[in-house]
Amino acid sequence: MLQFLQLTVSGAAIGCIYALLALGFVLIYKATETVNFAQGDLMMVGGFLGLAAMTIIGMPFWLAFLATVVAMALVGMGVERVVLRPLLGQPAFTVVMMTIGIGYLARGLVTMIPYWGTETHTLPVPFKDEVIWLGGEGKGLVMSVEHLVIILATVVLVALLYVFFRYTKLGIAMQATSQNQLAAFYMGIPVRRVNMLIWGLSAAICGVAGLLLAPITFVHANMGFVGLKAFPAAVVGGFGSIPGALVGGLVIGIVESLSGFYLPEGFKDIAAYVVVLIMLVVKPNGLFGDNLTKKV
Repeated sequence: MLQFLQLTVSGAAIGCIYALLALGFVLIYKATETVNFAQGDLMMVGGFLGLAAMTIIGMPFWLAFLATVVAMALVGMGVERVVLRPLLGQPAFTVVMMTIGIGYLARGLVTMIPYWGTETHTLPVPFKDEVIWLGGEGKGLVMSVEHLVIILATVVLVALLYVFFRYTKLGIAMQATSQNQLAAFYMGIPVRRVNMLIWGLSAAICGVAGLLLAPITFVHANMGFVGLKAFPAAVVGGFGSIPGALVGGLVIGIVESLSGFYLPEGFKDIAAYVVVLIMLVVKPNGLFGDNLTKKV
């Protein structure tokens, strides 16, 4: 039983990373009906920016964390304004292919930087390799501080997003834009500016995910492939549901962790996609699929 709880906690921590990336998928999809396949690579860029802030500039971790989030928000807004806005009116397939191209471009640019992109780096966080024993040292549940920070940071971020979308004018404007852009435009909401801010918010969340994941998996150019697990999380939760993205991420993370221990070798790598296939058969719209219906 203790082993099961241990695996569940570690799976929930990784699931929180999937949930954050899936949240970025959902935010952009709800606003623009576009799937941003550059989510994972934006997370990778966030990890490298945090590494640079700490090792080159010399910022402490928490200050580097805030600086990276702000920088990633600016990157996201810049990508929308410069690259994607000129594609308004084009088929959705064109925009999706552009996001894939953005991901490849980001990975290529990082690998072109000497020392940076060609090596695997350790993010010097103050809680590296620390553990907490629950129930007595040596006999209770052991929890990595890195995993605990991921879970707590995700809870805080979700709470802040809830307050933002529920009680701020900009958050309400983002919700209105995601429901019906034309109606929002007629109500005086600057739809293009709101879309740009949504891309910025999504990229900032990617930056948070990158900095939380880096202490576990190191910082390297291929860490963006984690985004391939976040997409199934968004599908499982319901592509268009913010609560669904969070629940889907946790489901994928926990299933992946348990299958890696209890099932034969190799099942861990395909567990996320097996869950997606089962979900598409049983409930094609996802766990919270009812939220996909738009108000007209």
